[in-house]
Order: sequence, then C-alpha cells, then structure tokens
Amino acid sequence: MVLALRNAEVFDGDEIVGRRTVLIDAGRISSILASDAALPDGAEIEDLNGHLLVPGFVDVQVNGGGGVMFNNDRTVEGLRTIVEGHRRFGTTTLMPTLITDTPAIMREAADAMRAAIAQRLPGVRGIHFEGPCLSPERKGVHRPDYFLPYGAELEEIYNAPGMGKVMVTLAPERVEPTAISSLAGHGVLVCAGHTAASYEQIGTGLKAGLRGFTHLFNAMSPMNSREPGVVGAALDDAETWCGMIVDGYHVHDATARVAVHAKARGKIMLVTDAMGTVGAADKSFTLYGTEIVASNGRCATRDGTLAGSDLDMMSAVRNTHRRLGLPLVEALRMASLYPAEFLGLSDRIGRIAPGHDADLALVDQETLQVRRTWIGGSGQDAVA
Repeated sequence: MVLALRNAEVFDGDEIVGRRTVLIDAGRISSILASDAALPDGAEIEDLNGHLLVPGFVDVQVNGGGGVMFNNDRTVEGLRTIVEGHRRFGTTTLMPTLITDTPAIMREAADAMRAAIAQRLPGVRGIHFEGPCLSPERKGVHRPDYFLPYGAELEEIYNAPGMGKVMVTLAPERVEPTAISSLAGHGVLVCAGHTAASYEQIGTGLKAGLRGFTHLFNAMSPMNSREPGVVGAALDDAETWCGMIVDGYHVHDATARVAVHAKARGKIMLVTDAMGTVGAADKSFTLYGTEIVASNGRCATRDGTLAGSDLDMMSAVRNTHRRLGLPLVEALRMASLYPAEFLGLSDRIGRIAPGHDADLALVDQETLQVRRTWIGGSGQDAVA
C-alpha cells in the first residue's frame, strides 16, 4: 500500500522546498508531489499538519542508548534497544560503536552486527570500532591496558564480511600506513582519533587513506601556531570528514563555529558519542566496571573525566542552530546529508528524493523537537 505523507514543509536535504506530499511505496520514497496533488487510489494518508519533514538523522558514533551500552550488551536485542533509544530524537541510521575492548568482545560485537544486518534490523547500517589501536597520551575514558598494536587478529576482525559499513578509529602514528591503505582498500572507513600524532604523521595517514576524524578537538593533539597538530591537519584537509560533538561540553561554541567556517563545506558532521543514558530514565551506567553519571547533559566519571555524552541528535541540531548560529538547513545537513556522504550511502539516505529509503523525521519548527519518525516507511511517534 502507498503511504502519503501530506501537508508537510519538506526539507529535501538541500533546501526547504515548501509544502509537499511525499509518497512512500515498499519502504522507499516513490515521488514528491504538490501538497494538493491527486493521490493514488487506496493510498493511506497521514496529515503532517504543516510540520517540517526532514531526512532522518545519521549518527556514526553511538556507544549506547535506551539504557544499553554496546560494550555491555553485544546482542541483536541490545542493538534494537539502542536504536529505539535514539529514534525518538530523529536518528534513523546509526553506527553502534564499540569502545576499546578485548578481541573476544570485539568478535562478539561483530557477530551481533552480522546477525543484525542479516535480519535487516531497522536503523543500523554497520559498526564502528573505536580502538584498540589508540594513543595512551590521548586515551580519554578508554582503557590503555586494552590497547593493542595492529596485527593479523585485528585485521581479520575489521575486514570480516557481513557487518555492513565498517568504521575504525585509530591513532595513525601507531599503525603502519600500509595497514591503513589495506583497510581502506577493503572498504573500511578509517578515521583518526584518540591520537597524539603530528601534522606530518596525519599527512602520511591521509595519503594512506584516512577518511575522517573522530570527535574533532577531543582526544587529539591541538592546533598551535607552529605545530598544527591533528586539529590543524583535520581542518586543513578538504577531502576528509570531521565528526563534532556540539553539546557545549566537548567543544566551546566559539571553537565549533571557527571549525565550521574553516573546514570545507559539507565535511563537518554532527555526532553524539552517546552513552546508554540517551533515551533512558537511568542516568548512570558502568563502563569497564567504573560508574559514569550524566548530569545536566554531561557524562563523566566521578573524578570528572568526560566519558562520551548524554547528547541526542535533535539536541545537536538545535545547539548548532541556536548556539552556534548556523542556519537550520545547514545544521540539518550536518546531521543527515553529510554523514550519509561520509558513509557512502547518500544514494539511499540523507535526502528526501525518489528512490531513497523512507527514513524520515517530523520536526516542530518552533520547538525543534521531533514528533514522529519513519524507518523504511514504518512510522512511530516520538515518546518524551
């Protein structure tokens, strides 16, 4: 049956095109019509009451949600809970992220993702391994005793088939360029993060195939006047993408604005780095046996070390628009189109266009709150 989403202001991924009707058939967008156009016989109609219909958000760094941490629950049901925890905030595609852990845990996470992909679990397109080839100097909340040199075991885990898109965060100074080239050649999206690399070392990694930078500014060598560091290399390069956590805690608003203006347009994408507290009533959890508490939107250990975030993607869009002062349409692109392009999936998600998957979010333009989402054309009201 054709579903007609009628009477919506449509943001198609590039611009707000005005009041339109979006037709969905078999989980994909079949056409976009004038709001008053005749509909196919028997179409199911949903009146969207003039709210803003946008491409569903795409988050490439999600450690948990709905009370579940991926490190702690490496099952398809755990992944389903994480998706539901974020869906109410407009995220319709996410990359479940495994924080540095043992190879055995990594294999279990990979198995869970393979099963989820085989079952076509709505909302997941692949997996993000954040570690374990990271720098002890920029470890953040990661356990340095779990850090490993790159070798055959990790190569096998990263390159195994059936996991959808695979993203790996590593410290380029701790991995040979030939290994980065090999991963990139197998389609792995290799990003620099938790790294103390120099500008020159990042340059070598870029030539080898780095595709992006994980949570820009955080856990990486800063940009100084005579040593650009990882941050300088990231902003200087026009081809790679940078994830950025816009929650007011990880990056100062002024710093975030400067980054957006410095980086090539379309290459900064919003990420949440969310922990299990997003979409959950319980605002505390454990990682590596250590308690982490979310308070006023800030996730940290008892000693104050930042540990991921309590940020959802709609809040990230709202912060980018209201706090950074970027146009709403650019904030929306940073949450949907740009990460879709990073993943190599912009022919399927990130736009409202014929042939694209019907992954959508309905946003109240006054409050910038999500009212309803669709994944593969299946709708669900947002739950406060």
